[in-house]
Amino acid sequence: MTGTLVAVNLAVVTEAAWAGDASGRTGIDKRPVGGRVALHTEGVIGDFIGERAHHGGPEQAVYAYAEEDAAWWSADLGRDLTPGCFGENLTTSSVDVTGAVIGEQWLIGSALLQVTKPRTPCRTFAGFWGVPDLIKRFTARATPGAYLRVLREGEVGAGDPVQVVARPDHGVTVGEVFRAVSGEPELLPRLLDAPELPESVAAKVRRRLGHPG
Repeated sequence: MTGTLVAVNLAVVTEAAWAGDASGRTGIDKRPVGGRVALHTEGVIGDFIGERAHHGGPEQAVYAYAEEDAAWWSADLGRDLTPGCFGENLTTSSVDVTGAVIGEQWLIGSALLQVTKPRTPCRTFAGFWGVPDLIKRFTARATPGAYLRVLREGEVGAGDPVQVVARPDHGVTVGEVFRAVSGEPELLPRLLDAPELPESVAAKVRRRLGHPG
């Protein structure tokens, strides 16, 4: 399967009362940049992450959101949502981000990425959009976008193909993980079929299911 990288987005540092970081600074406002951008195992070179306790790191090195899902929100809110408005580093086209299988690998430019987990909405996101009930609405819509590991560091740029080059057989998707942890607990046992799920998430699933370890 092949899609397209519409935009690569980097943060404009914002200071606001609604920013989640203790310093009042956030990098959720991301905007498209030209040229090639380097993706490293710890994140996107040139990006800014304010609240590192909850964002960034190898399991959340890159965040991708589909322009098709953004279009739904644009129509629902009656506003133009340009690439980066979801705080995503990569805006994609013709890629089923919600249906991406945990552990599947994307080849973009010279970088090899691996889908790890969905994004969890936070109050900083709601404050950035100025939509007080956004967390509830985002959860109900359940098109959360996907975090990715960087398996091979490289450079990406707008217009690059997004190629799904490997997909695990377990079939557990980003959307299923999001729904399981945010309101459909009957899906929780299925998540343990995905060994590529980050241990931080798997441990929470085991606790909720009452499994030891």
